Amino acid sequence: MTVRSRSVVVVPQAPPLTWRRIMQLGVHGVAADIRDRRRDPALRNRPSHRALDPRPHRPVFIIGAPRTGTTFLGNCLGRVPEVSYHEEPYLTKAAAQYVYDGSWSARRGAVFFRLTYGALLLANLDGGYRFAEKDPENSFLVPFLAAEFPDSQFVHIVRDGRDSTVSHAEQPWLAASTTQGRRGRGEKLHGPYGPHARWWVEPERREEFPLVPDIVRSAWCWRRHTEAALDGVAGLAVGRAAEVRYEAMIGNPPATASMLTDFLELSPAGRAELRASLARVSPDSVGRWRNALDERELAEVMSEIGPLLARLGYT
Repeated sequence: MTVRSRSVVVVPQAPPLTWRRIMQLGVHGVAADIRDRRRDPALRNRPSHRALDPRPHRPVFIIGAPRTGTTFLGNCLGRVPEVSYHEEPYLTKAAAQYVYDGSWSARRGAVFFRLTYGALLLANLDGGYRFAEKDPENSFLVPFLAAEFPDSQFVHIVRDGRDSTVSHAEQPWLAASTTQGRRGRGEKLHGPYGPHARWWVEPERREEFPLVPDIVRSAWCWRRHTEAALDGVAGLAVGRAAEVRYEAMIGNPPATASMLTDFLELSPAGRAELRASLARVSPDSVGRWRNALDERELAEVMSEIGPLLARLGYT
């Protein structure tokens, strides 16, 4: 399952976030957000008397590495009646690197994020509902988001890095060989799929990133996102962050639902909906790495993520 890349790869630069590009992404992103939310009847909240209130109310940020269950958990939360859920908004996803690397001041980032979230709420007539967003790249922005949205809460989902790596390597996002013509949200924002170093790769290791096997890049992605999220939530006050173990969610959905409803202080209707949604989880994805990775691949993965796996108690 591994494709090796040992040649020098030219690193594409992320498209600059000019005002023209902001407008393009904004129009496209809001339209996509409305389309995604209307696709599922369960997400069609009735407009409240505060439908045109653009202020994000007690935001919930679902963070964690890609392929750790963030999408599933986000969709479950999106079915809660009092929640306005949005998956990886185009504009804030594009702006994440500028906030992370300091290209933008905290004030500029705060204005940009607030305007984006407000536009999404207004476009969906969801003012007054609790804003919720799932975006793995927010794992790197926890201190910024926590400071700019003081009433926000964070749900960090953690999965065995070996399973996450196997799942991630099946996608074209970081692969040295990609399917021609295949495009996705990340490509529109950050350039083409492929092995080039993303903005979250350590600066001192960016030349190394495109040269390692695909499976190692996927493990690298899990480690960076998971470390960033752990470090970010470690500095938050009690009651602002909760950790969900993917394996525990799979093994005992009711317990996870109970913990999250208490943490987020959901209504009785929200509690029932979250419990029902989490019950739909599939148990087939735990431990896949045992059959998917050969000895060499497992050794390469462990060399990249072994210490973090041990820190998290995975054996």
